[in-house]
Amino acid sequence: MKSHITLPRLMSFLLLFLLLIPCISSAAPKPTATPPIYPEATLDPDSAKYDAEHPENLEPNQLYAWSAILMESVSGDIIFEKSADTPRFPASTTKIMTCYLGITMVEDLDMTVTVSQTAVDVPADSSTMKLQAGEELSFRDVLYGTMLLSANDGANVIAETVSGSIPEFVNLMNQTAYQMGCTSTHFNNAHGYTDPSHYTTAHDLAIMARYAMQNDLFREIVATQTYSLPKTNLSRSRTMTNTNELFNAGTEEKPNKYYYPDSIGIKTGNTDASQYCFVGGALRDGVELISVVMYTGKRARWADTIKLMDYGFSQYMSVTPIDLYNMNPITIETSSYSTNDTNMGKLRLNCIATNASLSAKAVIVKRRAVIETLAQNLKSTVLIQYTRDFKAPITVGETIGTMTFLLEDGTPVVYNLVASRTVAARENIPRTIEQIWEETYADPNPYPPLNSDFIVFAFGITAFVTVMGWSLHYLLLRKKRKGGKVPDIKSRYLK
Repeated sequence: MKSHITLPRLMSFLLLFLLLIPCISSAAPKPTATPPIYPEATLDPDSAKYDAEHPENLEPNQLYAWSAILMESVSGDIIFEKSADTPRFPASTTKIMTCYLGITMVEDLDMTVTVSQTAVDVPADSSTMKLQAGEELSFRDVLYGTMLLSANDGANVIAETVSGSIPEFVNLMNQTAYQMGCTSTHFNNAHGYTDPSHYTTAHDLAIMARYAMQNDLFREIVATQTYSLPKTNLSRSRTMTNTNELFNAGTEEKPNKYYYPDSIGIKTGNTDASQYCFVGGALRDGVELISVVMYTGKRARWADTIKLMDYGFSQYMSVTPIDLYNMNPITIETSSYSTNDTNMGKLRLNCIATNASLSAKAVIVKRRAVIETLAQNLKSTVLIQYTRDFKAPITVGETIGTMTFLLEDGTPVVYNLVASRTVAARENIPRTIEQIWEETYADPNPYPPLNSDFIVFAFGITAFVTVMGWSLHYLLLRKKRKGGKVPDIKSRYLK
């Protein structure tokens, strides 16, 4: 028996199929978005090979980082840069601003704070302090944990403690950045997790770091290598270790090639979008530098930072006014010096500080070439004044003059210029009128002293007057005898 598919039955099957399509579609797996692939930071194959023995020859293409900058911390001078004004994702280097505001905006850093549920609500792949909602700990511990562990939950706790809410704190971050002069920065969270509206530049990060490093507690936190977090109401005590490889010397068997003894901090960062970032600080011989590398490799961030720091230290130097003076010390030409003086009366003056506390503040940080120019033209930097003439005798240590250096606030720092040796006076040199008058008025006896010199002098004067008197008398008598008697004019008369 043959089966016939009638039109009504066909229409029924078609209607049933249309009704089943949504069910079939919902059961099928949904396509997922392909995660973006971020290129790896590599060296330019055409770049010259970096020579660690000559760091002063560093070139931008010898860095792995896509953006980098090096800044002198005191003046803010830019020493080196590579695409420093290109906006990039900052990752956890954001926490420099977060921690800085936490320190400066909270009066009692040892107060107890309670962690909210909002604060611990962070992306699953975030680095955290493992805080729990309702946990109580000191705000100071939150600051340390946020920076050393790059904790996103800690950054949120700071935000809520300072401003009451994370959005309000983010507004404060943006306002502060603008006031600092960061014109290419926009924050959208407190911790730096990737967000299209959360970006900055290497230049702006260096500015933020420079401001932050002027705070003593911030400097202390970022220079801390390990920190013990005490037990809380919900967590055991734990020890946190800084992830800055520049602090890690390694072991004797396996030293760390990225160890940098001059390092003083400050903050790492890493996301897929930002790759690896690092804001570094280093201090050597009074010169303090701040470096930033963005979008570089995991280990390349340490290599890049070391290259930048070594370059900076090859370019800059820090000197005191005394150091500057000693580069070109003053030598004076004395007069009336002894004929036995082997230096022909030339006398070098030593520079001696008169106020230790003030002189400690007198520091000049400049490029080496500028320092050398200042030393050669000392009087363009300091004021030299002499307090006595250069006539011998001069005693070693005797003050000949002063040198005055002005601090940035206008406070004068005075140094004495003293004789480095004794310069004897010339033998048997005649006394000057001034010396004679000085000796005369200093003698309490108004009469000349009775001594052999005076007796000889007095006898000589007396003998001279006597001889001259007798000679004159003799000449007058002789003339009178030769001429006869002179007639009296009264006996004359006219004829």
